[in-house]
Amino acid sequence: MTMPYYVAPEQVMKDRAEYAQKGIARGRALIAVIFADGILIVAENPSRTLHKISEIYDRVAFAGVGKYNEYDQLRVAGIRHADMKGFAYSREDVDARSLSNIYAQYLGQVFTHEMKPLEVEILVAELGGVPAEHRLYHVAYDGTVVDDERFSVLGGEADVIAQRVEECYDPSWSLGEALRATVRCLGGPERSLGPEDLEVGLLAATNGRRAFRRIEAGELTDLLAGDTPAA
Repeated sequence: MTMPYYVAPEQVMKDRAEYAQKGIARGRALIAVIFADGILIVAENPSRTLHKISEIYDRVAFAGVGKYNEYDQLRVAGIRHADMKGFAYSREDVDARSLSNIYAQYLGQVFTHEMKPLEVEILVAELGGVPAEHRLYHVAYDGTVVDDERFSVLGGEADVIAQRVEECYDPSWSLGEALRATVRCLGGPERSLGPEDLEVGLLAATNGRRAFRRIEAGELTDLLAGDTPAA
């Protein structure tokens, strides 16, 4: 009689974590910062069609790093959940905290019970009425949720990039200052990222009820150059 192959539960969890971390580390990084006028999300992403940053609901945005098809499925599921909750109750009942908890439960369930964990990290950001009410929820591959108060960094070299942001972060940044600082932190001392390398999303009250918009093309170029875009 053949004895069943035994692996300690601790080793199984360790192997799954290492597998997920390696997949995420291969992805390009992403930074979200709370600044004077809202929340800015900047990702290194040369693709013009495969988005890492998206709107979820009126004042809620989603961002992901890692395996694209996996975090895009989470994005779509989040939009459906938010739409149903907003329709069944009210638009004000849709918030980033409850959405991030749902994501955390799902990611934790997959990590614990499935053979392969999801190779993703996601961010759920919400624009509050005042800066103190803005929210950044960083959800890891194993379902761990971190409520970041000033900024979040996801993806490859996250620790190194987070240290760069920590050294220069200023909550009173204007939009242009926040963008230029985050781009410098993403690129580091040895690389210079241009508009063609970036995907940028903004949550701001000045955008109206749907607070999310993308910063693209000419506006992005002007902001990186330190010029004020035309209204």
